[in-house]
Amino acid sequence: MKRLIAAAFALLVAQTALAGVKIEHWVSPSGAHVYFVESRVLPMLDIQVDFAAGSAFDPPGKSGLAALTRATLDNGAGKLDETAIAEQLADIGANLGGSADTDRAGVSLRTLSARDKRDPALDILRSVLHAPHFDAAVFEREKARTIAGLKEAMTRPDSIAGKAFWAALYPDHPYGRQATPESVSTLSRDDMAAFHARYYNATNASITLVGDLSRQEAETIAESITAGLPKGQVAAQPAPPELPKGGQIKLAHPASQAHVYIGLPAIERGNPDFFPLLVGNYTLGGGGFVSRLMKEVRDKRGYAYSVYSYFAPMRQTGPFQIGLQTKRSQAGDAIKVSREILADFLKNGPSEEELAAAKANLIGSFPLRLDSNKKILDNVATIGFFDLPLDYLDQYQAKVQAVTAEDVKQAFARRVRPENLITVTVAAD
Repeated sequence: MKRLIAAAFALLVAQTALAGVKIEHWVSPSGAHVYFVESRVLPMLDIQVDFAAGSAFDPPGKSGLAALTRATLDNGAGKLDETAIAEQLADIGANLGGSADTDRAGVSLRTLSARDKRDPALDILRSVLHAPHFDAAVFEREKARTIAGLKEAMTRPDSIAGKAFWAALYPDHPYGRQATPESVSTLSRDDMAAFHARYYNATNASITLVGDLSRQEAETIAESITAGLPKGQVAAQPAPPELPKGGQIKLAHPASQAHVYIGLPAIERGNPDFFPLLVGNYTLGGGGFVSRLMKEVRDKRGYAYSVYSYFAPMRQTGPFQIGLQTKRSQAGDAIKVSREILADFLKNGPSEEELAAAKANLIGSFPLRLDSNKKILDNVATIGFFDLPLDYLDQYQAKVQAVTAEDVKQAFARRVRPENLITVTVAAD
């Protein structure tokens, strides 16, 4: 019987994913954009509240402020200190989380949908968003923890390479700013409170709800979340980044393995080139052991255990990146082969067989991206925050299928210009 129930549940989840996701959207009276997916499969509710409050909005000279604000947000709020918040969440079986990246910062809540569990969980979420304590002792603790983490990261070649790579790709843009022990050490509690007051407002918010709710309940919950926030303004975006002048940056390090990153700013969210780039990159370096980079750099020559490429679209122009690790003495050869493979792909694109294999994998694996409420939440929150079409998930497979080899060649020619490629190496001879 248990196996039958499990099989039936798996089938139901799969059918739900294949049938697409119905996204309802409205603007709350407080000014927040709200996205809702009703799902009665489980008695659960998932909520994510995102703000345009990522590291791109750190004031000059205060890199790390966005991340520190988010890290301190749920460590005491309203009438509860951080211990009380943790205990009450544990008592009702709810989970409060969230993160901050370059473009956005947010808070997420997962709770049972029964009113006796849902209501106290929502009370905690509202307190965290509306009235964080930003307790001085907690602030100093999180600040010290952040500084220690940054100092430790400065000893690791992968972290050193990553920071140098982003700084080189975006030398005159907020995307290239990096938190350092020095920048974080200058931050004050007043800085954090001011950042929260500026960016954590209703107009700057995107709210996503997925789960066991009616539309009316979703409207009520969304408005209760934003009604306690200042109305505020949408965060102003910086000017788009310019393409950097290509070149190579070599950083010394005693590690036995060299870390190599090659790339450039390439594409923003919602750009129509995304699907040709997605399909093409599967062949180039996104398809694991079937990709050209893996076959040529690892399998044929043994230069690296792993080599990959990907596009990371962001609010503004996000990067294209090739990454690998190799022996110090082989770094130059590995870079040469990787650049040759990229050049050949730019010139000739994928074969028809490679194109068909890429489409089959991307289309066939797509339902796995929607086989849980959490995954649906992640996808819909991304659609909402980045202003993608509401039928984005419904059209995903058809857009992948429609890509031609010529589409791939043209999109790569527009987005990946060899003369603008930056190569960063750490610990290479």
